[in-house]
Amino acid sequence: MPDLSTITAALGGAPAKGLPPVHLWNPPYCGDIGLRIAADGTWFYQNSPIGRPAMVRLFASILRKDADRHVLVTPVEMVLVEVEDAPFLAVELQVAAGQRLSFRTNVEDWTTASPEHPLRFEPESTGGLRPYVLVRGGLWAKLTRAVALELIERTETRMIEGREMIGVFSGPAFFPMMPADAVGDHHRP
Repeated sequence: MPDLSTITAALGGAPAKGLPPVHLWNPPYCGDIGLRIAADGTWFYQNSPIGRPAMVRLFASILRKDADRHVLVTPVEMVLVEVEDAPFLAVELQVAAGQRLSFRTNVEDWTTASPEHPLRFEPESTGGLRPYVLVRGGLWAKLTRAVALELIERTETRMIEGREMIGVFSGPAFFPMMPADAVGDHHRP
């Protein structure tokens, strides 16, 4: 059964820049070794938080979303990762020319909202919305409350298929949050 040291050792030859090609790797599945990403973005190994940011960033770089699970993948092994909500948190928002919305994650990835990296808004039981941005390969980042509040400041209304919707633009792409007539019934994100 692999552990964190065997996973780290398997990446010894990984390139220093860019993300490893985890989508090309198809090693044997080695099971559950107790890796978990909590809803607040904390990574755990056998119920102990992983306190080294560099190790978390390394593991995040080899995280992959398969059809029914999240896994850490090396060229020689694959292990399960339990993800409570989203594997990443969007912790910073930057707005560039053309109103392009770029998000920095808690593992130092940057992604710009676009049709290839959409924003999505999930309803909460409290009536509000939880916003997410697609980082890569089926891996989403949940926006922190502070980033979500910045996003709310950028909302606009637009007619979509005959219905007025509240949402945000990133470049030319519009990402609807909710119908404008539902604002009185719901809290924004």
